[in-house]
Amino acid sequence: MSDVRPALVEARGWGWRHSTRKAWAVRGLDLRIEPGERVMLLGASGAGKSTLLAGLAGLLDPEESGGDEEGTLLFDGVPTRQARQEAVRDGHAVTGLLLQDPQAQTVLARCGDDVAFGLENHAVPESEIWPKVHKALDGVGFPYPVGHSTGQLSGGERQRLALAGVLALGPGLLLLDEPTAMLDPEGAEQVRRTIATVLEMTGAGCVLIEHRVQPWLSLVDRVIVLEPGGGVRAEGEPGRVFTEQGRSLAAAGVWVPEGFGAEKPDNGRVDAAAAAVSGNAVGTGVALLTARGLAARRPGQEHPPVRDVDLVVQAGRALAITGANGAGKSTLALALAGLTAPAGGSLAASEELAKGAGPQPHTWRAGQLVSRIGTVFQDPQHQFVAPTVAQELAVGPERVAAQHKRRFRKHRPPQTSFGGDLLERLRLDHLARANPYTLSGGEQRRLSVATVLATAPDVLVLDEPTFGQDARTWAELAALLVELLGEGRAVVAATHDDELVKVLAGHGSVVTL
Repeated sequence: MSDVRPALVEARGWGWRHSTRKAWAVRGLDLRIEPGERVMLLGASGAGKSTLLAGLAGLLDPEESGGDEEGTLLFDGVPTRQARQEAVRDGHAVTGLLLQDPQAQTVLARCGDDVAFGLENHAVPESEIWPKVHKALDGVGFPYPVGHSTGQLSGGERQRLALAGVLALGPGLLLLDEPTAMLDPEGAEQVRRTIATVLEMTGAGCVLIEHRVQPWLSLVDRVIVLEPGGGVRAEGEPGRVFTEQGRSLAAAGVWVPEGFGAEKPDNGRVDAAAAAVSGNAVGTGVALLTARGLAARRPGQEHPPVRDVDLVVQAGRALAITGANGAGKSTLALALAGLTAPAGGSLAASEELAKGAGPQPHTWRAGQLVSRIGTVFQDPQHQFVAPTVAQELAVGPERVAAQHKRRFRKHRPPQTSFGGDLLERLRLDHLARANPYTLSGGEQRRLSVATVLATAPDVLVLDEPTFGQDARTWAELAALLVELLGEGRAVVAATHDDELVKVLAGHGSVVTL
């Protein structure tokens, strides 16, 4: 790693607007990051943090994407796109980017080959490639041999693999977009230690996006808080920034660490929803789904990672699914959602849920399924099919309308039974005409939840529903889920979010795999 080359980063009036968008993701940005400096990038969901990282990685090109760019973004005085191209030609890495969506970085079928891919592209001598691959995989605590199939990885395992691919390159600047958001606590701590060791050994710099600040404070030198659509709101040594501006930052949605204000989000809305539920639950306790000795696996898996599960999903009650990465949380969620057939045992829907469709959810037609069980996938992009946010919300109701031979007014964002427009409630109303793929990760997650709620299913199955949320949007989502329980709906959530588990456990039960 002696060839690591830290660089001076400068933004001079820099801005980027995604194609088809009226609002700028980032604009008027002026900042300077010294070689080897470690910076945490903060801001509300949608403030442009991931856009800035993509710009620093040299991945934003107006000619290729149709977006608009203002000002300059430089490495040692060279535009970032040019610096990236020159580095590849010279056989070294200026930056290493870990994307918010790790699946987008998975290229090859075998895990070792996937890590080696970047090294090969940078013309690293063949004799050096595999020692670097093994060292990187060991460093992030990857649990499988190099020949293991990438298609069989959980989201958290895929995140570790993607990080190994970044670290193997030995970049001068690590760009990390929520690197531990999909990891269990033990895995997250191991990744933090690995990143700290790499930075200490190499002198590389780091720009890190994380909503949960506390665990990273010992690693960073400075925090930079972005103002949505417009420059820097605050910057400086973490303790000073949180001491002087903790209250205002918390009000803006930043997760302010313990000691400077409440680390937990303002749960007033969640508590109000819970109070309402206690006296307003509809049909609470009625069994909707019953699993007996259930085994579950994904397509292509030879051995089911989930076995002998007994549980009941009840109307008006929550079920939180927890466990370490690779334990099968997402796999169990897919089975409960009727998207995969049981690999053993049974999963039966009651007549209250089935409404004549039959007792086995995996046999239901699409139109039957979306009006009975709604699913939020771990990767929200997997469920987007329309060119705008508003049209995306119309897809489910139109499918239900086709199933029941009724007409729905096209592209009208549906109203929730608990009052207000779904887009407004989830802070997406200003993005109604935007392409879903141009949203931030947190915005995409909220949209994926909204698309499921639009069909008013009796059961909601959500995989990491709070991923990428700031403190305000986290509280909105948590309150919304609690309100749905008050309507008599069932909520199933596979999650690593301890705070969400506590909220849901107060209205149901927890299954640990």
